[in-house]
Amino acid sequence: MKKLINGTDSIVDEMLEGMVRAYPRHIRRLEGFDAVVRANGSRGKVALVSGGGSGHEPAHGGYVGKGMLDGAIAGAVFTSPTPDQVYEAIKAADGGKGVLLIIKNYTGDVMNFEMAADMARDEGIEVEQVITADDVAVENSTWTTGRRGIAGTVFVHKIAGACAEAGGDLAEVKRVAEKVIENVRSMGMALKACTVPAMGKPGFDLAENEVEIGIGIHGEPGVSRERITSADAIVDKLLEKILAEGIYNSGDEVAVIVNGMGGTPVMELFIANRHLNEALREKGIGVYRTLVGNYMTSLDMEGFSITLLKLDEELKALLDAPCDTPALVQA
Repeated sequence: MKKLINGTDSIVDEMLEGMVRAYPRHIRRLEGFDAVVRANGSRGKVALVSGGGSGHEPAHGGYVGKGMLDGAIAGAVFTSPTPDQVYEAIKAADGGKGVLLIIKNYTGDVMNFEMAADMARDEGIEVEQVITADDVAVENSTWTTGRRGIAGTVFVHKIAGACAEAGGDLAEVKRVAEKVIENVRSMGMALKACTVPAMGKPGFDLAENEVEIGIGIHGEPGVSRERITSADAIVDKLLEKILAEGIYNSGDEVAVIVNGMGGTPVMELFIANRHLNEALREKGIGVYRTLVGNYMTSLDMEGFSITLLKLDEELKALLDAPCDTPALVQA
């Protein structure tokens, strides 16, 4: 195993230290905890808090800042943060208008965030939550009951964050977040599995001529293993499953994420986006905005995922609103 680390026990601590030193204008670390919050606080608005296991960078700390999150917690690699870590982030992010937790649908995350929410409510903090479950690949997995939350979560951060920044109350911000969740779907694939540092070897093996379709973001194998074909054919396979959901129709407009899994050249992501854009337009679906790059990764996995979000005028306006975070800046 080749990794640019100093030791498996210090990865999260040193990553967060490096992140804060890189972006002191945006974030500060909670002393004694693996969490970051806005450097200048979040008074007078609804606060958004998210997080999960490390290894998905820039998620989630990279989305803390104006127009998106107010706090993010980093668990150990691919491991849910503990309830006390989440609780401390809720307290630190709370600006007096309540806190919305954005939780990806993994059993440990849901359980630990819910426990932290109860702890915060006992302290008089108003807390609501939403659960993202955008992965169409599987109904249940090793990590979940129900669909997994993957890169579509970034759209929830962006749009709910814009609503909160504009002064929406907790009920309104939650409504908007749930609207995004209802209209966002994703699916991914891998050319090569990721290597968790503590394990020291890839999570699964693929032959040189094989790809894994329907992977998750924790190094989980997918739903099928197939011979590698062209980039266009792989895009078509992922898109077919997403469109089979029946929520995207001719005349609709969508926002798109072509998300790298951490080890994929951006060149290849643009090649995938080229055909995805063409395929959607052939079906009469307009592409309103596209993000291409690493937004929710799986360590060094080689592969990508596609996310579609069906838009209306409300979601467009919130998607277009300014944000300023380490991972996403939009004027």
